[in-house]
Amino acid sequence: MPRATGTVTALSTAPEYGAALQFPDEVTLVADVGIAGDRHAGSVRQVTVVCTGELARAAAELGAPSIDGAATRRNIVVDCEQLPRAHGTRFTIGETELAVWRDCAPCELMDELFGAGARRALRERAGISATVIRGGSVRVGDPVVF
Repeated sequence: MPRATGTVTALSTAPEYGAALQFPDEVTLVADVGIAGDRHAGSVRQVTVVCTGELARAAAELGAPSIDGAATRRNIVVDCEQLPRAHGTRFTIGETELAVWRDCAPCELMDELFGAGARRALRERAGISATVIRGGSVRVGDPVVF
């Protein structure tokens, strides 16, 4: 995949599974851990990322005007056309560096949130999980380079 760039448009965290999402303007990524204070910290699914281009294609397939990236419960929403999915692919967000762990398969919650068929439309478009290689701050507006 050629190098692509994008911008962080939203951030979300939750202190535990099922908790209400918080939408800060800045989060701290910790190497080999994830987002400080987030439910995924310390797991192999350290940080989740979704992009607007893939969500727009899923919305078109679903016949919906849009799918809100923040509502997918992914940690970082990026304004770009496509995310890398090959395991180990490195990319930067602001001052941090991450590596793709795997594709985030959409769950049945997507049908509940966005309507019948959303889970199918979001297949290979529901974001990626990544591990943190180099920690630091990530802010809304930060550049993303794949």
